Amino acid sequence: MFEQGAIRPPNEASSLLVRVTRNCPWNRCHICPPFKGKKFSRRPVEEVKRDIDMMAQAYKSYAHRFTAAFLQDADTLILPADELVEIMTYIKKIFPNVERITTYARAKSMKLKSQDDYRRLTKAGLRRIHSGMESGSAAVLKLINKGNQPEDILEGGRKVVASDISLSEYIMPGVGGKELSREHALETARLLNQIRPEYIRVRTFAAHPLSPMQKMIDNGTFAPMNDEEVVEEIRLLLENLDEMPTHFRCGDFSMNLLMQVDGRLDQKKAAMIEEIDRYLSLSREQKQAFSLIQRSYPRETPLDVVLNRDIVEKIRQEVQKLEDQEEGGFDRHIRTLLSYQLPQPQTDCWET
Repeated sequence: MFEQGAIRPPNEASSLLVRVTRNCPWNRCHICPPFKGKKFSRRPVEEVKRDIDMMAQAYKSYAHRFTAAFLQDADTLILPADELVEIMTYIKKIFPNVERITTYARAKSMKLKSQDDYRRLTKAGLRRIHSGMESGSAAVLKLINKGNQPEDILEGGRKVVASDISLSEYIMPGVGGKELSREHALETARLLNQIRPEYIRVRTFAAHPLSPMQKMIDNGTFAPMNDEEVVEEIRLLLENLDEMPTHFRCGDFSMNLLMQVDGRLDQKKAAMIEEIDRYLSLSREQKQAFSLIQRSYPRETPLDVVLNRDIVEKIRQEVQKLEDQEEGGFDRHIRTLLSYQLPQPQTDCWET
């Protein structure tokens, strides 16, 4: 049987998933659970081709429906361009309707590829690279042990954009905590304005219970932000982003409180800030009610739901119960609900 990796971007749900590496070559960051306790390895090209052949048999009756393929796992661009070209060429041979191939990549791997490499990858069918930028702040990147510097992110991102491959940068509001929030927002905006990716995908921070981040929260060395503070950080980020032809996406991730803050920066920046301001103008009780509704039933929830006084009053009573149990009980409950949505490690071991 063929292999498949643990994760893929939400918009690749209907893509053919082709595993060309196993797990993550860095795997030491404090925020990302899927590959913890697992070793990284590169799969031989012939082994990947055998997987593709087996996929063709398994999906025989509907193989024609695949128009896109996603190369797994966490950093496919670590492979030599020759191997990637051979794999992509074979995918399109066996699945001739595949028109678009995408992948994850780390900033350093993007940086190390030459423009000739990107030209060949584009010709072979690579159309988009998804990359976990997380932050433009050196201090935040160090805090989460990301293994990249802002310079790596900038150089790698610019190379991809120059190659006409679509770049999707993932950012993580809240990951700097209260102390680094402002720096996190401003430095992330500064870097994104220089890279100018096609997509900025927002992934609100949540600490996995086994993670070093949770240990820092428990011992008081990291002050987590509540939903209102994270929204204020996103507003500061948006305010400082250029009105460029870039999609700012909150709507494709249910851990974002305001999923409706979603649109192109050159078309909807003002409207997105206006929606954030609508939330920030709510009363404390309305904000808490909205958080509890959104975190309990993750979906795009309109702000109008908390204009209903009866709903807010019922939820206020539940909030009070949580606050009576312990100081900060409501915010702790919200963080727990968020953690339930995280991908889980494949093992019980969180190696850092």
